[in-house]
Amino acid sequence: MRRRLLFLVLLFATATSVHSQESHSLFMDHEFNHFDRYVYQKDNRFHTSVKPYQMRQVDKTVDADSIYRIDVTRKLPDILLNGNWIQYRQSDFEFSINPLFNFELGRDADADDMSWVNTRGLILNARLGNKVFVTTDFYENQSHFYDYREGVVKEIDVMPGQGSPKDYKNGGHDYAWADATVTYQPDEHFDITFGHGKNFIGDGYRSMLLSDASFNYPYLRITTDFWNIKYVNIWAQFQDLTRRYDYGHPHDKKWGSFNYLDWSVTPWLNVGFFEAVIWADADSLGHRGFDFNYANPVIFTRPVEFSVGSSDNALMGITGKLTLGKNHIIYGQAIIDEFKLENVKAGIKHQFNKSDSSIQWGWWANKWAGQIGYKTFDLFGLQHLDIQAEFNFARPFMYSHVTHIQNYGHYNQSLAHPLGCNFKEAVVIGRYNYKRLFIEAKYTHAMHGRDTAGLNMGNDIYCDYTSHASEYYNEIGQGQKVILQNTNLKMAFLINPRSNMNVYVGFTRRSETVNSEKQATNLITFGLRTSLQNIYYDF
Repeated sequence: MRRRLLFLVLLFATATSVHSQESHSLFMDHEFNHFDRYVYQKDNRFHTSVKPYQMRQVDKTVDADSIYRIDVTRKLPDILLNGNWIQYRQSDFEFSINPLFNFELGRDADADDMSWVNTRGLILNARLGNKVFVTTDFYENQSHFYDYREGVVKEIDVMPGQGSPKDYKNGGHDYAWADATVTYQPDEHFDITFGHGKNFIGDGYRSMLLSDASFNYPYLRITTDFWNIKYVNIWAQFQDLTRRYDYGHPHDKKWGSFNYLDWSVTPWLNVGFFEAVIWADADSLGHRGFDFNYANPVIFTRPVEFSVGSSDNALMGITGKLTLGKNHIIYGQAIIDEFKLENVKAGIKHQFNKSDSSIQWGWWANKWAGQIGYKTFDLFGLQHLDIQAEFNFARPFMYSHVTHIQNYGHYNQSLAHPLGCNFKEAVVIGRYNYKRLFIEAKYTHAMHGRDTAGLNMGNDIYCDYTSHASEYYNEIGQGQKVILQNTNLKMAFLINPRSNMNVYVGFTRRSETVNSEKQATNLITFGLRTSLQNIYYDF
């Protein structure tokens, strides 16, 4: 017993707030994007559309520990406010351990009981030599919602981005999830990561290409940096829950291959090229597994998909980022699944001559989605006042496929926008922080068309697109029109930036209008948490 206590004392004694390199990458959290104002400076030519950021590249831009450091002379307060809770460091090996938690209480004005979340976990970061990095974390959760979040969980039949729950005490949920990565960095040009987690491509709050809204998945990622180019290759395995099996039977599997090249053309202009292919683990002939035709990281996958005679789901996209002045950024994305130019022309012609009923516009298979956005830092010269606004849309049937096992989804959610398809959305976010005090105001307004009357109107990506209700005259918002508005105000005090430990209070006003019938929620939440991941309920 004494030896164990001595070991723990030594570990705490070695903890330090001096910046360490045991972590390979930074976690993604929109509310505490500490480094964005630095990496978005055009002179840095940082590839901001690839997340999570790599720690070694951020270190070249800003000293992470200098941003929010509070100088204290005593060891324990320094650990609590600035450092890792447990840390051990040697020249060829180091590791750190920090607690993870979310203890939240919430009250909906119209509910009889309080909602709550009880999350506990740990995160470990380690460096082996100078080229191998390991990160692993685990979350054990129980929650009970008496507000709109319960409706979100029931609608998609999973905890958003957090996996499948089990029943817990009269309507509650019990669920656990974990992340892990092992990274090998042979030199400054290559980064090879085998992980179980999420990826994000884009500069926006949402991504129409690849987002972090769905649950974790196993992947292999190779990142290549040379000249002014960052090239990312991801091979991943996803799970389809459409067919629910008895306990012990694995879910249906599918595979994905993603290639993304981001080119810093000038210090003020970035363009990116994206392609993805999704294929079923088992086809009509039986088990298929990983298709090595998609293993080549420098090949265009659309011709490969055609050459192997498959009906795999291939998508292609582009991104762009334009930096004006010092702090004004315009960004965007566009992605297509398939389309015919003659039908696109028909749609344009229809916009100018809607009285001509002979025009066959809105072909169902003209499937594309897009995003346009703007962000600025230090608005009106006021330091740390940041604004972001974006518009997202997806046409009906986008991200769906001839069978659900080949759609652009994972664990009952889209791999892109959480609304799936057949929607328009506007997002406005204002953020301000003074030292460690953070204030955020966020508003989202979405219009989407639900499938109705047993007809596939192009909203649910898990519906086979062969069942589309109409060959032509398809437009965004068709079906049962739903107006969804979310207003969220949050104030948080950052206790320790290492794990984004913070105490917070928030207010959410959510309204959903269907056929002129409006349901509204007014939710107040407060709690103590570590914020390392994005969890979305605003859809």
